[in-house]
Amino acid sequence: MHVPVLLQEVLQNLRPQSGGVYLDGTLGTGGYAKAILDASSPDGKVVGLDLDPQAVRQTALRLQTYGERFRSVHGGFQEAGRILMDLSVEAIDGAVLDLGLSSEQLDDPKRGFSFRFDGPLDMRFDTTSEEGVLDLLETISVNKLEEILATYGEERYYKKLTRGILEARRRGALSTTQDLANVVSRILAGRRGKIHPATRTFQALRIAVNRELENLSRALIDIPPLLKPGGRFCVVSYHSLEDGAVKRSFRDRKKDPQRWVIVTLKPMRPSIEEMKSNPRSRSARMRVLEAVAASDSGPPA
Repeated sequence: MHVPVLLQEVLQNLRPQSGGVYLDGTLGTGGYAKAILDASSPDGKVVGLDLDPQAVRQTALRLQTYGERFRSVHGGFQEAGRILMDLSVEAIDGAVLDLGLSSEQLDDPKRGFSFRFDGPLDMRFDTTSEEGVLDLLETISVNKLEEILATYGEERYYKKLTRGILEARRRGALSTTQDLANVVSRILAGRRGKIHPATRTFQALRIAVNRELENLSRALIDIPPLLKPGGRFCVVSYHSLEDGAVKRSFRDRKKDPQRWVIVTLKPMRPSIEEMKSNPRSRSARMRVLEAVAASDSGPPA
């Protein structure tokens, strides 16, 4: 099983206990869920959510030996309140979100997340949803694509890229990940150093098609009130847009010190050893919020 990023740090901050109920809002292959189940033995419970139905099915099989201690649900963390209510879970002892892509998603050409492989322009986390990246590009306006590349990709050359991408679409020359990577590389030739020229464009389109920042904003509102007193919310992010959203949300809650405390004054980063063994962890940072007192409101409808 893939070892998730900052695993020991997550466990140290969540402090799983027997009898506790925990939310893994980004289940993936179940690395966090399994570790939490082991640490909360003999009767701690984990509810795991994932937008990827394949991940939900596979991880349910992988963790079936934990029986009723583990529940996996096809759904996003932005729906956590409703899902937990449906499961008759009124409050939780901790929650964790890892906002990165799983290795399985990145390494599967059919999912279209990576320019390293030739595959369909898809990038959907939830393969049951209707619109992938190619569908988005078929109908998107110039202004909207410029906004996506500039905001989500923080791409300096967003105007040139928008013109090139939409021209390729009009010519019928944009249907695969390699098509998109080639268009971007041609436009940005000689302008990118350490990272592939298409990195920011792929990131921006993936964020847009999966509504990642909108869903994160909803989760940052809805999940903390679900915490019991002493419960902690750990969020692992990988780029500045996500981390900025988490930082602002936690700071807003800090204005009510009778109810919330920020555990991590600065974001936690992977150790040098972890970065060497898992290069994809290099950009990870984790922030942790603790509920000091119970919320006045129940799970959101």
